[in-house]
Amino acid sequence: MKQLYIKQKVFSLGGKFTIKDEQEKDVYYVEGSFMQIPKTFSILNTTRDEVAHISKKVFSFLPKFFVEVNGREVLTIKKEFSFVKARYTIDSAGIDVHGNWWDMDFQVLQHGERVGKVSKEWFTWGDGYKVEILNEEMEAIIIALVVAIDCVKADHSAASSAATT
Repeated sequence: MKQLYIKQKVFSLGGKFTIKDEQEKDVYYVEGSFMQIPKTFSILNTTRDEVAHISKKVFSFLPKFFVEVNGREVLTIKKEFSFVKARYTIDSAGIDVHGNWWDMDFQVLQHGERVGKVSKEWFTWGDGYKVEILNEEMEAIIIALVVAIDCVKADHSAASSAATT
């Protein structure tokens, strides 16, 4: 089992942050577009090769995010129409998320087998997540999933605060 830690910088305007291993070495770099349409995030390995890409669909009635890993679309996160509470679904081939993914406490399953676990790190400055990788072949997908869900949450928060002002 491999453990990675995602710690976002609270005041990072461009959405840049690193993903570290248990020895606090940088394993991945995440770079978000700032003031760019569509909003995108690139996940880079230590040699700065892109291993995953997240983008928000621009012209859509409800928000929709696409996640590509190694140049291939692997999942989509989309908002469902609801009057009461914000509901999102994750569409993918064989990947399921069980638990409270809105609060970043969930398990990732592939064809019913647990391949990863995500939990929110408390008592940290900004958002921090612990990611356990049980199947290393799924590492890039799990990391991209966590970053994409966090992007969806940030987008939802921004839309909610804009609606109240």
